[in-house]
Amino acid sequence: MRGQSMRRSAGTEPSRATQESVLACFRSAVASAPDEPAIHYFDRTLTWREVDAAADALAALLRARGFGNGDRLALCVQNDPAFVIGLIAAWKAEGIVAIISPMSKAAEFSQAVSDLRPRALLCLDDVYVDVVRGVLGAVDDAVQIIVTVSPLDFQARDDRRMFSETAVRRRPADTVDLARLVAQGPVHSVRATRAGPNDVALIIQTSGTTGAPKGAMLTHYNLLFSGQTYRDCTGLQSGDAILAMSPLFHVTGLVAAAILGMVNRSPVVLTHRFEPSVVAAAVREYRPVFTIAAITAFKALAAEPSITADDLAPLRIRYSGGLPIAPEEVDELEERLGGYIHNAYGQTETASPTHLVPLGRRAPVDPETGVLSVGLPVSGTDVTVVDDEGEPVPAGRFGEVLTSGPQVMLGYWNRPGESADALVDGAFVTGDVGFVDGDGWLYVVDRSSDVINASGYKIWPFEVEQVLVSHPAVDEAAVVAIADDYRGQSTRAYVSLRPGHAVAPAELIAYSRDRLAAYKYPREVEIVDALPRTATGKLLRRSLR
Repeated sequence: MRGQSMRRSAGTEPSRATQESVLACFRSAVASAPDEPAIHYFDRTLTWREVDAAADALAALLRARGFGNGDRLALCVQNDPAFVIGLIAAWKAEGIVAIISPMSKAAEFSQAVSDLRPRALLCLDDVYVDVVRGVLGAVDDAVQIIVTVSPLDFQARDDRRMFSETAVRRRPADTVDLARLVAQGPVHSVRATRAGPNDVALIIQTSGTTGAPKGAMLTHYNLLFSGQTYRDCTGLQSGDAILAMSPLFHVTGLVAAAILGMVNRSPVVLTHRFEPSVVAAAVREYRPVFTIAAITAFKALAAEPSITADDLAPLRIRYSGGLPIAPEEVDELEERLGGYIHNAYGQTETASPTHLVPLGRRAPVDPETGVLSVGLPVSGTDVTVVDDEGEPVPAGRFGEVLTSGPQVMLGYWNRPGESADALVDGAFVTGDVGFVDGDGWLYVVDRSSDVINASGYKIWPFEVEQVLVSHPAVDEAAVVAIADDYRGQSTRAYVSLRPGHAVAPAELIAYSRDRLAAYKYPREVEIVDALPRTATGKLLRRSLR
């Protein structure tokens, strides 16, 4: 491997959480600004007092039905007020939040319920009717309390821009309806026993891009530290609105929107799902200052001809994470959307950010690989790059990235063996291959599991993909290993094309052969309509393999 050594962050010490738990942080926001906005959802604004009352109503129901200390409330909703209400309610009822993607198919939902064993479930009504109801009957009686909510709820009127004209509130008869429950109000305020900073606040499943999802256990301190990291690194002021462009059921959206909103006492702008024209309208109306999303979301905004740079001008702090970004993409998006997009890097297991490009600085590009840096370590965070034997390697050399800091998870839910493999002396083994330059900037090239070995030579898929996307007809490319009787492994590329362009696979093979070493260029190329991705935009190489 090309390899690297331990690097200390620019900050000397981690920022200390000023509250014992996220719930305490939320209560502080309610006490100090009860009638200020907490959530903007289409045409309605919910105050901190209203969110508190809604969470009380749900928490009181949970407690009345036997939900208690350590029980899990599964959240299966999109970017809706119900997500934030569910977070707070679970903690008020002394429980743990367990997040399940509302994009889950039946088998995926069944796996999640079997693993997380939630006692209660808060679910979108259409997801419950179409997917969940049938699954729960087959799993067993683990879920004893079911609450459903419509994405049409918590609006002042039925705003249909995101929904079809035929969309209706399903209100299943065998569940409790959250909107009606909230309208009735709680019998009394629910006062939970104080949660400690090291108590598990939530379990969030990894994306499963390379295997079955695992539930990362994040503590209240993990979440508070990461929320404060975003606040301190972006310079957000109390009351500055935050645009939730990433899904709240993903760690980035959860921490950089929901948790950051509580830490900073800032309203969060929610739009149920990401739709470019609706997002642009929300920016014009509520003028959020900060957002973070996968680069695919910014590309979608840029591709919408009705959106101008002026529309997005209030959004002056823009970050992207979760996917590699080509330097030329950043330049093109800055010109089209009117703002520089800073890189961010982290994992579900690290409660989102371990590295950020500092506000006002531009990420450097490694001259040898052409890779854009993902940033510098955030305060209190150490990064080590190690070789195949686990030994630190010099700056500028490839190796596997290990991260340690206050944001690293407690472990995986009910998986002690995999927890031990993932956490080595307190450091999280990321599975990412990269290097650190002499100034401490981290460059991530690939997943260690994606590295291709051809006749003993290592091939980084990103390097081959960069060459392919430099062809004028190619929009995106993904490279995976295929069996090769002579070399052991060779490369196969899947390519999607730009609209209105055409190219033959043989032409792309020849194009790559002229620009790459003989062992690197793809032996096979397949043209596809689109590359498979997770709900958060991450490439699913295992599907291609």
